[in-house]
Amino acid sequence: MKISQEQVFERAKQASLWAGNLIEGHLGHQHKLENRTPIDNSLIGYIEDGDAEDIDAAVLVARNTFNQGTWRDLSPQERKIVMLKWAELISKHSEELAALDCIDAGKPISECLNTDLPATVETFYWYAEAIDKLFGKIAPTSQQELGLIIHEPIGVVGAVLPWNFPAQMFAWKVAPALAVGNSVIVKPAELTSLSAFRLVELAYEAGVPKGALSLVCGLGEKVGEALGRHHDVDVVSFTGSTDVGRLFLKYSAESNLKEIVLECGGKSPQVVFEDADIDAAIPHILAAAFWNMSENCSCGSRLIVHEKVKQSLLTQLVTALKDWKVGDPRLADVAIGPMVEQAHFEKVRSFLDITIKEGGRLVAGGNIHHDIGSGWYIEPTIFDDVTSQMSLFKHEVFGPILAVTSFKTDDEAIALANDTQYGLAASFYSQNIHRALHVARCINAGTVSVNGFSEGNITTPFGGFRQSGFGGKDNGLEAFEQYTQTKVIWFIHQ
Repeated sequence: MKISQEQVFERAKQASLWAGNLIEGHLGHQHKLENRTPIDNSLIGYIEDGDAEDIDAAVLVARNTFNQGTWRDLSPQERKIVMLKWAELISKHSEELAALDCIDAGKPISECLNTDLPATVETFYWYAEAIDKLFGKIAPTSQQELGLIIHEPIGVVGAVLPWNFPAQMFAWKVAPALAVGNSVIVKPAELTSLSAFRLVELAYEAGVPKGALSLVCGLGEKVGEALGRHHDVDVVSFTGSTDVGRLFLKYSAESNLKEIVLECGGKSPQVVFEDADIDAAIPHILAAAFWNMSENCSCGSRLIVHEKVKQSLLTQLVTALKDWKVGDPRLADVAIGPMVEQAHFEKVRSFLDITIKEGGRLVAGGNIHHDIGSGWYIEPTIFDDVTSQMSLFKHEVFGPILAVTSFKTDDEAIALANDTQYGLAASFYSQNIHRALHVARCINAGTVSVNGFSEGNITTPFGGFRQSGFGGKDNGLEAFEQYTQTKVIWFIHQ
């Protein structure tokens, strides 16, 4: 089924296409930013061009709301009722939200409908249900004392979102932060603000107080920096590039030492041992490498294969890759849409030339579809004979280019897998349980999947090691930790 241009634009209009800054009492700016779809680079509409003044206004409202206890002082059961209603509204409007992310980010509509939005809805339901199941502790003491260990909301939370999974990343950050009673200010990526705007509107409809949740649209160098430097923001949770993550650490150090939670880049390995079930591994390897046009922090962009099975594996990969159709992401059978913007397209395209120049051997793909829409469409591409010294092995591309490297021994495979500044995710394939346990322990990554590609699910914490980030985790009950602070209340019997 093809969702027509007219249908998508109509849904975008229903989601307040002119995405203003959602701040209580804020009238908005005269100056707007153009919002263009990467599908064909046509104008969708406009978003607010926010600035430090908007952040000041949003923080003031958020702090006042928090101090007044409008949302914070509701019982967990009362917040749960509102959050559940919000989840129901998101489920009801999931097709509209999927269409927004499709046109805004160029994501395949099938992925938006079947993966992103179901995960978004699940996240809101899960954290709504978890609110009244969080318990403090009582310390072991003498009869003359009582020690209570409790967790309180941290205060004002800044949630800075990436452009690759707009609705889903909104849910990962906002649902747990709001559920425990914080005031949350959302800064969506300027390339993909529409679903965030609609999600906030639905929150208000569900009963979330406007002061407890606000949205400020605009450029990272203005809105993001102002949020990172604000002295009355208690924590910023950021997902995006490692370079921007460094900036948030700097902003914190130069302001109020606010807590910073980072989920940054990745250069995740996929390791295939000689005893792997190759037939079963093929779809997982391709999904890890090319899902969401490889615009995914946990993308398995380095395929490290035992030399005995490499050629047969490559043959099957090339054959299976033919089913990954490149085209208009509004078509249900399209798996690969455009790069999100021209600057990113040019960056990804440069790795095609760099890898050939450095000695990589092209075995599949490599073509650019200038004949489709914006022309920012790159075929899923596989390079063999990639060494650990090559750019494609070292740098995060964030585009559909897979590097293949061979190994002889288990120790060499582990060393290659860990030869990166990142540590977000990894996957490997082996039928030997002893090897599987050993390798899983040895690979330096926050999530290691065995015999399949996975980021875990809503119950398991997601985050990385080293330059992939630190400071907290998304998903699982662990996500609450970054949005709460621990307090000890000590009673002494006189």
